[in-house]
Amino acid sequence: MLLKIYDKNPSQKIIQQVVETLANDGVVIFPTDTIYAIGCSIYSTKAIERIARLKGVNPKNANFSFLCYDLSQLSDFTRPISNDVYKLMRRTLPGPYTFILNANNKVPKLLGNKKKTVGIRIPENNILAEIIRELGHPLMSTSVHDDDDIIEYTTDPELIHEKYKELVDLVIDGGFGDNVPSTIIDCTGEEVMMVREGKGEVE
Repeated sequence: MLLKIYDKNPSQKIIQQVVETLANDGVVIFPTDTIYAIGCSIYSTKAIERIARLKGVNPKNANFSFLCYDLSQLSDFTRPISNDVYKLMRRTLPGPYTFILNANNKVPKLLGNKKKTVGIRIPENNILAEIIRELGHPLMSTSVHDDDDIIEYTTDPELIHEKYKELVDLVIDGGFGDNVPSTIIDCTGEEVMMVREGKGEVE
């Protein structure tokens, strides 16, 4: 099903429909502040396994990100971070950045793997923020890639729906997406390092 949601004034009725789908092991494709992503509740093992199959990866090895509503949800899934990293995150989030942080013991249990790190995003997208807020906990997500050799990411939600309508429960049409991914910053070592330069500017 393709659902149109407007970023400036998201329909609470449709947001609730999305939240109910996610709460019932659903898989949803949604806009972010960068590219379209496919995701589910972090507490749905069934949905995580479905997404892993879709991406052709083993859930135990997958690099999925957690999409949070705000920084208050960090401590639920990460080990304590330094003041410098916290200030950096406060300065740049919400925004087009993925921060790799040291995971606490909850993350391996949620994802069924032995990963000691977790990618954290707080996208600057009103539709997504409303969904996460209503759901009450973060989403697990991964990018929607294109089969085209030149265009890496599909930006048209109608084309995304055409391709994935039999594979996911909902596709949200939040307008055309970007085709530049987030900037990835690794904060797990002594020094902060940029892993991938994307949409987010790095000072």
